[in-house]
Amino acid sequence: MLEREMEIYWLGQACFRIRGRDATVLTDPCPPSTGYKIGRVSADIVTISRNHPESSYREAMTGSPKFISGPGEYEIAGVLITGLDTDRKDRDDGYGRNVAYVMEIDDMRVCHLGEIAQVPSGDEVEELSAVDILLVPVGGGRTLDAEKAAELVSLLEPKLVIPMLYKTEASRDDLQPVERFLKEMGSEAKAPEQRLSITRSGLPQDTTIVLLNYRG
Repeated sequence: MLEREMEIYWLGQACFRIRGRDATVLTDPCPPSTGYKIGRVSADIVTISRNHPESSYREAMTGSPKFISGPGEYEIAGVLITGLDTDRKDRDDGYGRNVAYVMEIDDMRVCHLGEIAQVPSGDEVEELSAVDILLVPVGGGRTLDAEKAAELVSLLEPKLVIPMLYKTEASRDDLQPVERFLKEMGSEAKAPEQRLSITRSGLPQDTTIVLLNYRG
């Protein structure tokens, strides 16, 4: 049976559109106030890592997607999703804790870490293990900075790493550029791609960083 490629587009901030064989997932829709104009987007499933205005812009959605905004196990449209609480305590900003999501799509495990702010403990790392594709914040601010992001990547050992939540020409938050993360990882800067198209058999053996252009 011919493998179908899963496609991942970065729309800015922590917002990705992940299109699989059976369903499309959108993560953390962001409003225009972030500097990213994602427009109107369709998806079958929408995951929200925190109830922060910059990652829960439901007005961007068209149709009637299923929203997931908390820890637990979900199966929607053939996609198995596990939400994991990554914060040890409530944050001071009043927007609740962060939830990371592990999604099983097209025989691959994709982990979207949301606005994770600290390197997980040993038990949490075990729950996030065996991830094929890791979507990780690297720009600091209210999330992981480059150094902590690199530490987490070394713990999880994913096949592919896609950085998010870093400084771009569009972003308005005070964030570090992605080059700082690349330096921590010992990786050279490379030209961003419009999208990632990948199959299970096409995953690399060693951890590889992929940069995406926002709004792919």
